[in-house]
Amino acid sequence: MAKVRVAVIGCGSIAKNRHLIEYRANQQVDIVAVCDIVEERAKQTAELHEAKAYTDYKQLLNEEDIDAVSVCLPNYLHAPVSIAALEAGCHVLCEKPMATSKEEAEEMIQAAEKNNRKLMIGHNQRFVPSHQKAKQLIESGELGKIYSFRTTFGHGGPEGWSADGVDSWFFKKNEAFVGAMGDLGVHKADLMRYLLNEEFVEVAAFVETSAKEKATVDDNATLVMKSESGIIGTLAASWAYNAKEDNSTVIFAENAVVRLEDDPNYSMIVQYTNGEVVKYELGGIQSNEEGGQTTSHVIDHFIKSITANQQPLIDGYEGMKSLNVILVALSSVETKQIFQMEK
Repeated sequence: MAKVRVAVIGCGSIAKNRHLIEYRANQQVDIVAVCDIVEERAKQTAELHEAKAYTDYKQLLNEEDIDAVSVCLPNYLHAPVSIAALEAGCHVLCEKPMATSKEEAEEMIQAAEKNNRKLMIGHNQRFVPSHQKAKQLIESGELGKIYSFRTTFGHGGPEGWSADGVDSWFFKKNEAFVGAMGDLGVHKADLMRYLLNEEFVEVAAFVETSAKEKATVDDNATLVMKSESGIIGTLAASWAYNAKEDNSTVIFAENAVVRLEDDPNYSMIVQYTNGEVVKYELGGIQSNEEGGQTTSHVIDHFIKSITANQQPLIDGYEGMKSLNVILVALSSVETKQIFQMEK
């Protein structure tokens, strides 16, 4: 089969350290073009990957014969650029959160369906081995009834990793739309929907901007969530975990407590109520601090969905459902009320 011709729009850190590296490692991909409004950044990236450089994504879509696009831009551009790429006949892998509103997400889904193209959202937590193993345990019934959970994603903030440092768009409400809750929290909302295989029906949230002086978005967020079957839990997202990243999840069930990415040596520990403890070495979750996520499996899954004509695991509908948790959390913050999810 001919190689999948790919363009990457946005040449910041997520493109440089994940998308482009993983595309390059995939034997079925040819990186054709890259785009960034910072011309020097576009040129350097293009030279490194033997691609053509653009500063205007519309020109790229009009001039290049491409099959697929990665959208690696500030959050407020996710929807318009994804829709433009879908309308141009490209399959799209969009970074999270997929959009800044439910309406935008719906427009993205409609564009994908109208043009018969794949739309995938880059929620990489579903591909982590410990998370996949935990899902198997839950689905097998071995854990019994699930009672509660707590899940956390926090680090010292995007300035240490973002291409623009402290001046990054991540801190600007007009470009980011939401802070740590959208950057990190949406990953964990997606993960818990995936693990529990059910939707959340009620959300209450508290957010604060206390760690990043110039930020106009939240840098600490805590959500309390209730699922369809009555599972309750907490989700914390933070840019203020300065000493060490925390990307852990704990599930409390009838027959065991499952600890995911909560131990430096074992990616999953199952503590059974009968006293038995089973420790799994499944390969730890990758972090930006430890060489970057260069094998997140997101790119490989996206390319396979194209070549095998399969529905991506995190399609537009899945991305929108995870985004909706964050949107409802924002409504809770604004109203100081527990907010119900739309069915």
